[in-house]
Amino acid sequence: MTSTSIAGQVRSANPTRLECPAFLLNPPFSYDTGEANNAWMQELPEHERVPDAKKAMVQFLELYHYLAAGGLVYVLPTPATEGLQDLVFTANLGVVLEHVVGNNTVVMSNFTSEPRKGETEVGLRFFDQMNYRTYVSPAKFEGEAELKHLYGNVYVGGYGIRSEPETYDWMRREFGMTVVPLKLTDPYLYHLDCTVFPLTREQTLVCTELYDRTEIRELERHTDIIDVGVEVCISGICNSVRLHNTILNASNVHDLKAGTEDYQAEVVKNRQLEDIAAAQAFEVTLVNLSEYLKGGALLSCMVMHLNRHSYDFRLV
Repeated sequence: MTSTSIAGQVRSANPTRLECPAFLLNPPFSYDTGEANNAWMQELPEHERVPDAKKAMVQFLELYHYLAAGGLVYVLPTPATEGLQDLVFTANLGVVLEHVVGNNTVVMSNFTSEPRKGETEVGLRFFDQMNYRTYVSPAKFEGEAELKHLYGNVYVGGYGIRSEPETYDWMRREFGMTVVPLKLTDPYLYHLDCTVFPLTREQTLVCTELYDRTEIRELERHTDIIDVGVEVCISGICNSVRLHNTILNASNVHDLKAGTEDYQAEVVKNRQLEDIAAAQAFEVTLVNLSEYLKGGALLSCMVMHLNRHSYDFRLV
């Protein structure tokens, strides 16, 4: 990159406007699993879901370093080490609406989950200081984990468990956007990013068997669907993040005992993701985030997109 192009990017004064990928992460200083606020956590005995703080930080830094090597990573400050147990999962903090003129609009979450409600104020302070126009959804809404950008002003939005459909009615009116709604019903797949992953601007991984056929037909008007099954979604195939031509996904396969049911499920998920990626000329990078499984989360939960520049990178 030349000095002239670097200067031009600096003058953009906003990470959403950069011509490189930009993300928001939060180190696990306040990460805790004291309040079991999802089905995965509720299955674990309390002593088994206590995170190892040192290991959690090492795993976070592995993800941070990989993303920072290919883009810009902002670090969300942690204003308190108590009362913000899920702040590390920045995908739920809000969503940047890149289709809005100015590339400086972010909608903050209105959390359903009680221990997460303090995160909204943290996000508002951060984005206000970054000179974004900030809005708070008037209805329940849990960030980009529930609202996936397809292209232009077209998004797909999850509702039914943590977010309400009225959120998307408001967004359509306020921001001139198209939102294809999908109703979530599985308590283990409680955010949209568990079952929907935009691979390119034209193709999207979707677990179609979990959704109403009418909603899927509407989604098919906007994207080519690559169908994936419930079992690989349970293992996290859709909880991925794209960085240029690489798909990042969490996997603790090397921690699992070969031959066990969990090991086999993880191998099946990894192989299917690798097959999908290879067919589209992508590479796959697996990151062990086992400490965050204790909070019922996977890789996409830990990454908020400040832009989606990687999707401008066309492989074919």
